[in-house]
Amino acid sequence: MPPPEVGVVTLKTESVTLQAELAGRTTASLISDLRPQVSGIIKARLFEEGSRVKAGQVLYQIDPAMYRAVLEEAKADLASAKASLEAARLKDERFAGLAKIEGVSKQEAEDARAAHELAAAAVGQKQAALEVARINLDYTAIKAPITGQIGKSQVTPGALVTANQSQPLATIRALDPIYVDVVEPSEARLKLRAQLGAGGMQAGSTRVKLKLPDGSVYAKDGTLEFSELAVDEATGMVTMRATFPNPDGMLLPGMYVRAVLDQAIDTAAILAPQQGITRDPRGNATAMVIGAGDKVEVRTLSADRAIGDRWLVTQGLSAGDRLIVEGLNKVGPGMPVKPAEIKPAAPAAAATDTPPAAAADTPPAASPKTPPAAPAKTPPAATTAPAAKASEH
Repeated sequence: MPPPEVGVVTLKTESVTLQAELAGRTTASLISDLRPQVSGIIKARLFEEGSRVKAGQVLYQIDPAMYRAVLEEAKADLASAKASLEAARLKDERFAGLAKIEGVSKQEAEDARAAHELAAAAVGQKQAALEVARINLDYTAIKAPITGQIGKSQVTPGALVTANQSQPLATIRALDPIYVDVVEPSEARLKLRAQLGAGGMQAGSTRVKLKLPDGSVYAKDGTLEFSELAVDEATGMVTMRATFPNPDGMLLPGMYVRAVLDQAIDTAAILAPQQGITRDPRGNATAMVIGAGDKVEVRTLSADRAIGDRWLVTQGLSAGDRLIVEGLNKVGPGMPVKPAEIKPAAPAAAATDTPPAAAADTPPAASPKTPPAAPAKTPPAATTAPAAKASEH
């Protein structure tokens, strides 16, 4: 009886970008809570809620009447102090001359000089009081400290506000650019560092892609800015921040998103078709390859992550191995077979690190990409089960 014919794929090394898909939330790049710095009655609100405001733009007007009166009083006080200073100066000069001819006592001359200096200090105090009054009057016009989108107003004209109150009048957020804060398990970072240190891998880029809550991909790429230098003790996570351009305001603060990061590039990756991976009774991932003399060998392997309809194999298979992907139900270990090469699928450009649970809950994508001859030779259970089980690995 002739040996059974099986479909095989000859494995080879490929360059694959290893990606991680991490959950995160968007946050404004700048946030400013508007609070009054002086007390008074709001006379007018000078902006539209939800509009874009510019730094320095007047947003609220507090009744300035009292502060204007205080300013005028400060100006009058300064003028009075300057007049007193001039009188003290003249007296000081006159007594100094008389003291030389003993027209007045030395004590009187010294008192006149001290009064002159005291009057000069009083002028300085009045000048400072005038500046404070001018600043307080300016604070009656509440201005935007940053450029951004302003939210709803918490007060209306006629409301009484107090200096440095706890409740903000409104909040301004700068949305372009916008930040995305994501978290990653500290164990995953240690694993990546070990892989990079072992060689065979190159560090990835700082480019970040973003998946929106509806599953679509954000059109513009972001940049990974920094990684937190401490691990959250409660969650064991490390926070990372990426910056994304947001000119049209599509991204809003607080959105739940998923960021896809290029963590590393595996220059010698082994990608095995999912239909060639099965499980033994102990639950170990196995594969059948054709060894010497065209006989079947069973290999126990380790699959790191799914890449389309293939698995990234880290142990158990190597370049040049002929992996059986069709006719698995007709062969067993040690059996001679007749191999027939099958053209492999196009290599994947990137590998996303998807949690095993998520991969197991997702129906296998291998079936529609399998060559037409595969369904005829392999029962549906043999094609579907290995992918589901390998995803548990």
